[in-house]
Amino acid sequence: MASAVSRLRTTRAEKNDGTNGDKETGRPGALTRAARAVGVRRAGPAPAAKPAPAKKGRTGRTARADRTARTARPSGTERRPLPLPLRILAMLFAFAAMVAFAVVLARLTLDPSPASVSIAHTNLHPGESLKIYLDQPALRDAVKQIGGNIVLGIPFGIIVPVLVPRARGFFGVLLLTAFVMLMVETAQGLLVEGRAFDVDDVILNTSGALIGWLLVGRRLGRAVHARKPKKQRA
Repeated sequence: MASAVSRLRTTRAEKNDGTNGDKETGRPGALTRAARAVGVRRAGPAPAAKPAPAKKGRTGRTARADRTARTARPSGTERRPLPLPLRILAMLFAFAAMVAFAVVLARLTLDPSPASVSIAHTNLHPGESLKIYLDQPALRDAVKQIGGNIVLGIPFGIIVPVLVPRARGFFGVLLLTAFVMLMVETAQGLLVEGRAFDVDDVILNTSGALIGWLLVGRRLGRAVHARKPKKQRA
């Protein structure tokens, strides 16, 4: 009987050692240690996280192009025109200036000059009269002839872009001024005593008109007749 009880106690001690461990020492039993070791092997070390693929950075040109595209004004937008009352006032003022300019032009070009009959001659070769002007002994006379014809065309280049919207560009002012001055020179040669047709005067007057257009007329034409944005026109 005593031997059976001792065997039973030994068996229970072995089971406790395999499952619960040693209660006195607080260490886990053999089975617990083995199970933990197996769990560690199965779990293994946590896999290292793969580095995220680096995004391809944009080149400097692409970045600058993007910034330019963000800050650039949409292609469909243009400068807004002036309010309607100001546009009407500007056109009325330009019309009055054109009338005054026409009167001055007629007085300077269509006024007969009997004293010049003997020296007036027709010039159909560009540059011939300019050479004569520059060959004069007095520089003041050359400046008066060349500069006077240039100054005479400047108001035309300022007024035309305001009065004629279709001719407010470079070539519009060029063609319209050349046509008007050509008509004036033709009238001089055919109808006015002491006057003659001179192609160099046409060239100088047209050059003066282009100078006036570049300095003032271009901006005035855009301010008065600027196109509305496409969105508003639609």
